[in-house]
Amino acid sequence: MPQKIKVLFRHRSMEMGGVERVILDLLENLPRDLFDITFFLTLNQGELRKKIPQDIEFITLQKGREDMSENKFLRTFQLIKRSLILLFFRKFPKFLYKNIIKKDFDLEIAPTYAEFDNILSSPLQSRKIAWFHTDVSYDPDKKRVLHRINNLKKFDWVIFGSQQTKEVITDLYQVTFPKSSVIYNAIKMNEVRKKASEFPVNYDSHPVFSSMGRLHSRKNYHTLMKVHKKLLDEGLKHTVAVIGGGGEMENLKNQAKNLGVESSFLLLDSQINPYPYIKSSDYFVLPSESESYPLTIGEVMGLNIPIVSTNVGGIPEMIEHNFDGYLVEPNEDDIYNGMRLFLTHPDVSEKLKKNLEKSVEKFDNEKIYREVSSVFQQQYQLKG
Repeated sequence: MPQKIKVLFRHRSMEMGGVERVILDLLENLPRDLFDITFFLTLNQGELRKKIPQDIEFITLQKGREDMSENKFLRTFQLIKRSLILLFFRKFPKFLYKNIIKKDFDLEIAPTYAEFDNILSSPLQSRKIAWFHTDVSYDPDKKRVLHRINNLKKFDWVIFGSQQTKEVITDLYQVTFPKSSVIYNAIKMNEVRKKASEFPVNYDSHPVFSSMGRLHSRKNYHTLMKVHKKLLDEGLKHTVAVIGGGGEMENLKNQAKNLGVESSFLLLDSQINPYPYIKSSDYFVLPSESESYPLTIGEVMGLNIPIVSTNVGGIPEMIEHNFDGYLVEPNEDDIYNGMRLFLTHPDVSEKLKKNLEKSVEKFDNEKIYREVSSVFQQQYQLKG
């Protein structure tokens, strides 16, 4: 029996997010006859930590916030202690590998730029692979972008989440990556459809635009709320239901209060199963300023919900404009025009729904797992 390839994935924590769902999908579906997989989680934290497959080795460094004391002073002490421990192991990675990880690996995987420095500082003689999902054109901090690009060049292989994610680096920074490939994220249509029927969701008022994403400023929900208010002021009644948590929650709550839309712009926070909320909506809107190849778009297409989405990142590689979705630019006027079209011309959304029934066949997960496995096997062979 051939020796299995020993693979280490590293990630910070498992809050609900696109990258976390991609990691879980790979951990679940990479072939066990080829790979011996270990998952190192810096913080045992986040809603998705319970979804980690049981048949892989799981190593964690520090407790998550969920497992800390409810006593304010003791909790503060635990957080300070945790920070110091993380700082120590970040500065001295040899101690981390010797005392915590305690294994050798053929391949080490950085599934997001947050792990680039950690993987590159590994003392192991492993082949190092990076995943990159970020559209750098929307990051105003050029120093930070260049740091990430320079790190990418140090990896043995880079997997880009979309063609656009790769090409925009060449267009803006004249950097190419000959040791790289584009592999889309797998979209689990059947699982999403099953989960979408697990419980009913009844919105008080229709039509409903659902949306899902981490509450970050680049997700553009503050602009979506302005559009929502503008449409209401024109007499176009509708509800917006946003599924997701994050740092912008308080700002968005305050904005909703100031605009008087608290009852119609629903901030539903993170949900372990968000799909019934989407299935029960009439439309889906994605207002992001930047994306790579968002799982959510494919999942919503699989639920046969008409989508109005910003034309950013790899989204036009998923949606054919005005055929199985409607693409707009990430500004207030364009998002407004797209949502208004859905609200005033039901024939448009009906046409999109009809085309969606066939177009979801373009998402081939088995092909994606084969491509990832092939990259891992090739890198293992180069390790010698």
